[in-house]
Amino acid sequence: MLLKAFGVAAALTFTLAAPAAYAQAPNDAQIAHIAYTAGTIDVAAGKQALAKSQNKAVRDFAQEMVRDHTAVNDQALALVKKLHVTPQDNPTSQALSKDAAAKLASYAKLSGAAFDKAYVTNEVAFHKTVNGALSKTLIPNAKNPELKSLLQTGLKLFTEHQTHAEHLAAGLK
Repeated sequence: MLLKAFGVAAALTFTLAAPAAYAQAPNDAQIAHIAYTAGTIDVAAGKQALAKSQNKAVRDFAQEMVRDHTAVNDQALALVKKLHVTPQDNPTSQALSKDAAAKLASYAKLSGAAFDKAYVTNEVAFHKTVNGALSKTLIPNAKNPELKSLLQTGLKLFTEHQTHAEHLAAGLK
């Protein structure tokens, strides 16, 4: 396991959990932006894996991440448009984007089994962190019932992703 993967996961844990630590909970516009940003990050990581990996299982997983996170983000965009809500950028979204850019840059230097292991290890950590943030911060603080429902649906899907990533990680050498 790469130390950087744990560093990114720790940073994500801090930044995604940070809204709960403040006196004021994130509002729906901020929640929508955080969730969309997390999805975009996983799509970018999946696309990088599709470009770099030769491992069929890793490529299949990456394709699943791109497909599923794109679909959820498309649903989120449709919902905010329907509700006439503009997602609001915030420090959590900004930190997520910054951390993800650094991660993608470091993984771009890897190849073969080292890349596969780093990507899958990070996917496990990323999904654990995102799922924790969804269940402990984002879903409880969402006021709009349609947004809350979309986040709950996402949590179910992303929990499956976490399980898939854990199984995949266990099989990589």
